[in-house]
Amino acid sequence: MEEPWDFEFLSRIADSCLSFLSEFVDDWLANDMRVSIFKILLSWLIFSLVAIHFAWKVYGNTVNDMYYRQGTGQNGGTPDTAPHLSGWESKAGDTLKTHRD
Repeated sequence: MEEPWDFEFLSRIADSCLSFLSEFVDDWLANDMRVSIFKILLSWLIFSLVAIHFAWKVYGNTVNDMYYRQGTGQNGGTPDTAPHLSGWESKAGDTLKTHRD
């Protein structure tokens, strides 16, 4: 049977998380070029996600209605299966190609 996690393992995880966070905060507060680039990219990502969210709220129903197929069947107006083809079969008279060395 598996042993329950002991306190030492959990304390190691907590210490590593705290050290990562403190190192991240130190880097965040530094006036370094890579930190500036990271801040710019992070703000661009957040701005893009917020813009996509609001655009979807405004235009989402319109886009959904444009691509929604009306009618009955498998994908809206398309029939369930093609009447002259069945699965993997090819046209009558076609020979199956095989690989030859």
